[in-house]
Amino acid sequence: MDMIRVEPKCRVIIDNDWAGDPDGLVGLAHHALSAANRIVAVTASLTNPMFGPPEGRAVAGADLAAELLRVLKLTAPSTVHAGPDAPFTGQPRESAAARAIIAAAAAPAGAGLPLILVCAGPLTNVADALLLEPAIASAFTLAWVGGAEVNGDEYNYFTDPAAAEFVLGNQDLAVWQFPAETYRRIVAPVAELDQLFRTAGPAGTWLWELFHGLDVPDFVKFGPLWCLGDSAPLVVTGLDDVTSTFTEAGTHPVRRTYTAVDTRLIMADFAAKLRLQG
Repeated sequence: MDMIRVEPKCRVIIDNDWAGDPDGLVGLAHHALSAANRIVAVTASLTNPMFGPPEGRAVAGADLAAELLRVLKLTAPSTVHAGPDAPFTGQPRESAAARAIIAAAAAPAGAGLPLILVCAGPLTNVADALLLEPAIASAFTLAWVGGAEVNGDEYNYFTDPAAAEFVLGNQDLAVWQFPAETYRRIVAPVAELDQLFRTAGPAGTWLWELFHGLDVPDFVKFGPLWCLGDSAPLVVTGLDDVTSTFTEAGTHPVRRTYTAVDTRLIMADFAAKLRLQG
């Protein structure tokens, strides 16, 4: 039987450093399985040098994201566009990722659906796109997983601080921010994730093998909980923020900071969708 019908409520561009922490790919799978959003572009950004030499990592991340979409048998969009492997320079710079963002922002709003650019990594590709075509700033809302009360301590910010300052300094851009104080509380027990991946069909198996095959620096030690912070924006795309809390500043455009999101809602929805798809 078909699932109860869910109407789409937004179009989504998804940008992340897919070759970094694997929680980004969990977020991608969740977005891809969510009927409430329509993915119009997927782009891949650089990774921090802590994961090894950055050369080729954006393309490697694009390949991972594309492979996951194939495993999910969801081939639209069929191409994941890679950005550069170097941080934002402040000078106009062409990349497939920047051009994909620009094209999606310039496309007509299908069925009147608003456009949300979900970035759960460094803001490099977003900065490059805004520098090339400043007019697109009013065409989408940025949902960014990143930043903190002390920005220097937060991964997505310190991977490319120049990009973050440039993007967040754009006065024409609406931003919904999920800072570290919020996204780091989206956690799941490792045992629960392991059981889910083992029992959720081909996509679950793919994610299980990814998590078990991680090549991480020696200083990274795993505990009993896994942070799935990159899934935070699901409350404004594939789900609803009715159980979230946030503060707002400004009116045109609005700057919103999420102070709490519903971890149980996100995890239960992801587990159900992954099992149904499997």
